Amino acid sequence: MPRRHDPGRRQRIIDAAIRVVGRAGIAGLSHRTVAAEADVPLGSTTYHFATLDDLLVAALRQANEGFAEVLAAHPALADPAADLPAALARVLGEWLAGDRTGVELEYELYLAALRRPALRPVAAEWADGVTALLSRRVDPVTGRALVALLDGICLQVLLTGAPYDEEYARDVLARVLGT
Repeated sequence: MPRRHDPGRRQRIIDAAIRVVGRAGIAGLSHRTVAAEADVPLGSTTYHFATLDDLLVAALRQANEGFAEVLAAHPALADPAADLPAALARVLGEWLAGDRTGVELEYELYLAALRRPALRPVAAEWADGVTALLSRRVDPVTGRALVALLDGICLQVLLTGAPYDEEYARDVLARVLGT
């Protein structure tokens, strides 16, 4: 029997893993649940991703693209005259106002690195990448502080269910930036 050529299968498996985690959490993720969600044979998931950690790494890399892409596209990073605290607070608000499920999923995968060492380098890549984006306007130490603050604000909003307060975010970002 000839092997069926399916170049999009690996990506469909990653997308399915993200949907499974979004619906059932990381505890609900297995090769079997992902295969069923992707409508592929079970062997396909283990062929492309030998372990669940391998699959989670791929899913986290894809999920991490969300905020970084929104931030990278914002003109305030390239404009030294732009009000950076206001721009960052606005970008964060837009991101949190979007598909909350996607934001929650991104943080669930990100925080899974606490218990899954294989995910830690990917979580660090995300923080380093966002720090590099912010370092277009600030020094790297301040960039890391901004990443920590943005993460903290997001987590507070997600965990408490409180509405995002753009004015508060702008004020604390301005304090970190000394403006």
